[in-house]
Amino acid sequence: MTVLRTGPMTVIKDAGRPGHAYQGVAPSGAVDRGAYARANALAGNPPGAAVLECTLGGLRVSFDEPAVVALTGTDAVLTVDGTAAGDDRPVPVPAGAVVAVTVPRRGLRSYLAVRGGIDVAPVLGSRSTDQLAGVGPERPAPGDVLPIGAPPADPVSSPGAPPPTAEGPLEVDLGPRDDWFTTEAIATFLGAEYTVSPAGNAIGLRLDGPALIRSRTAELPSEGVVRGAVQVPPDGRPIIFQADHPVTGGYPVIAVLTPEAADRAAQLRPGATIRFTRAPQ
Repeated sequence: MTVLRTGPMTVIKDAGRPGHAYQGVAPSGAVDRGAYARANALAGNPPGAAVLECTLGGLRVSFDEPAVVALTGTDAVLTVDGTAAGDDRPVPVPAGAVVAVTVPRRGLRSYLAVRGGIDVAPVLGSRSTDQLAGVGPERPAPGDVLPIGAPPADPVSSPGAPPPTAEGPLEVDLGPRDDWFTTEAIATFLGAEYTVSPAGNAIGLRLDGPALIRSRTAELPSEGVVRGAVQVPPDGRPIIFQADHPVTGGYPVIAVLTPEAADRAAQLRPGATIRFTRAPQ
């Protein structure tokens, strides 16, 4: 597969590299894990195959040999030699064809899977590009030729209807440091509306909105954080950690998004408004 154009941001992603936090390396992996997994399933790949994660479309690639591709994550349109081929289904591509991903109207990150997976060399057991740690393959650039792995023996099969688009507040589990905030701050966090700041990426989403007031003034020793952790720095404005988050954080984590909510957060554009709610216990 030859990269012709990358759009605003295209990186290689897979299921991530868990188990290396002691080395200072976070799991990374696809930012929207549900969309990533579905793209691989549609392409007939086993779980964990590497794909292209494309932010705001604009991706164009060509194939030297016949291929099967699938696109998920947003409402971007997949085209083959300029003809719309649909999305959320396996699409056969003839040799020499150009595959493009249009700019989505809704959502942020699209996932282009190729049957066989992108077969670049793994780093610490993963083909994911970690934008914070600088670990993993380089970001693809125009002119790069990416190897495709051998196609699986099993035939391509549909994983079923796509899941419905979820709306409403992002579900969270409070803690582990919700006791560092006042009762009023917890009520604000679970009731106020926040706006996604332009200062966001695969590392974290900064939110604008009412400040959350701490009940403690002491410094918190750095401790481990996870994808979906909602950390609150001294200015009181929450930050949602995404896939390329740091291994540790020194500010209290008021709550952690559920896995499904973390996937939804991965598709939020700057200017989007969100609310938080407690997940059912």
